[in-house]
Amino acid sequence: MVEVVVVVVVDGVSVARFPPVEPHESGWLPVDDGHEIYWETVGNLAGEPAVVLHGGPGSGCRAADRRWFDPATFRVVLFDQRGCGRSRPLADSAVADLRTNTTDHLIADIEALRTHLGIRRWLVVGSSWGVTLGLAYAQRHCDRVSRMVLAAVTAGRRSETEWITRDMRRVFSREWDEFASLVPPAGRGGDLSAAYARLLDDPDPDVSDRAALSWCRWEDTHVSLAPGAEPRLQHMHREQRQVFARLVTHYWSHGCFLDDAPILDDMATLQHTPAVLIHGRHDVSSPLDTAWDLHRRWPASDLVVLDDAGHGGGSMVQAIVDAINRR
Repeated sequence: MVEVVVVVVVDGVSVARFPPVEPHESGWLPVDDGHEIYWETVGNLAGEPAVVLHGGPGSGCRAADRRWFDPATFRVVLFDQRGCGRSRPLADSAVADLRTNTTDHLIADIEALRTHLGIRRWLVVGSSWGVTLGLAYAQRHCDRVSRMVLAAVTAGRRSETEWITRDMRRVFSREWDEFASLVPPAGRGGDLSAAYARLLDDPDPDVSDRAALSWCRWEDTHVSLAPGAEPRLQHMHREQRQVFARLVTHYWSHGCFLDDAPILDDMATLQHTPAVLIHGRHDVSSPLDTAWDLHRRWPASDLVVLDDAGHGGGSMVQAIVDAINRR
């Protein structure tokens, strides 16, 4: 097993190594069920192919993520997963049909995009939910993955979402009580993700808007221990809050659609795939045990634990940049 590397940062960190870069190609890829996936590529067309899997579900890809890569060395593909960002249609209201928005559908979309762009194998980079999606994709298509860089590690287990939606009351008691108070009393003892999904599906826009805002406030709370963290999701535009809350609660209430194929049970398929796992010591919303359990079952992985980071922040970006660009 590879030795764990513990990183302690004392004098501050850099934020991004490479300058801003604009896409040289972009478009919408039609997939099944009427969805169109927005994608873009940056960097060197002859460089090492890489794909970035954003978090959420529902966060969308960010221009800042382009700067993780040396544009002279990499051909980077970024895209918005179904229902979010610039992909179409958006999951922004109760009329959005989420039955064709599952982990299996996202995996198929990744493969369709790889084929569309003529890429044989690529580096898979993911953060938060993007880690879960990346692992599920790699287990299904390990021959298409050259290596992986995964930060703020998750594995899509129900125990992880139960921790965030219920057990975190032990850390943020007042905020959790406010979060749970929106759910009718009869539903407070059950799956809070499912309860919020029902609120978001309410035809009364006042009900769904309150639910989206409350969900985003809770998300901002449970990641707030990261150094320098500031509320972000609750300040998004109404449509963005709706998309984010609707997709997260949809996936979490269905066990990330992984109950029949738990990621930790199938790590043998990736035993020869090189990977760097990066996790913040102060990540109270996604505790370190998931990254540790993955690392123990993954002989080809390195685990980097950042003593100055939570679910982001601190030296997280620099650690991602270093892992991507090291040879």
